[in-house]
Amino acid sequence: MRKHLLDSAAIDQPQDSSFWISVDRLASVEITSEDAAYPIESVFQAGGGNGWRAAAPGKQLIRLLFDSPQPLRWIWLRFSESKERTQEFTLRYAEQGRVADREIVRQQWSFGPSGSTSQTEKYQVDLPKVSVLELSLDPDQGRGEAVASLAEWRLA
Repeated sequence: MRKHLLDSAAIDQPQDSSFWISVDRLASVEITSEDAAYPIESVFQAGGGNGWRAAAPGKQLIRLLFDSPQPLRWIWLRFSESKERTQEFTLRYAEQGRVADREIVRQQWSFGPSGSTSQTEKYQVDLPKVSVLELSLDPDQGRGEAVASLAEWRLA
């Protein structure tokens, strides 16, 4: 038996960059809001940069429109937040057209300085022909006070 010890931090990290698709070359993106200092492009880059942040509080939507249908096997998201709040996000997709009507996952997470300030989600999926992938964010469960953000988003 061959055995390799892994650093525990490697469990939630994306594999090397060749594993992930180049979203910037395969899709266009639609967003409801963007802070100029935190552009959406940075979430798709290795290392993530500053990540994306909305320009205003409230619910937000990030929609990827693929130039041609893409097979997806992995969806990896990382959120980072130091302020206390409970966020809900929903991932949806469409195989044809622009309406992402098939739900992949809906998840809530509570952030807080005395608890967790980071959320990492990795989903294994079997989606052979995705034309639209949509991430909707409700950063504080409808109160409209918190600003949505996303540190990294990878697809394979």
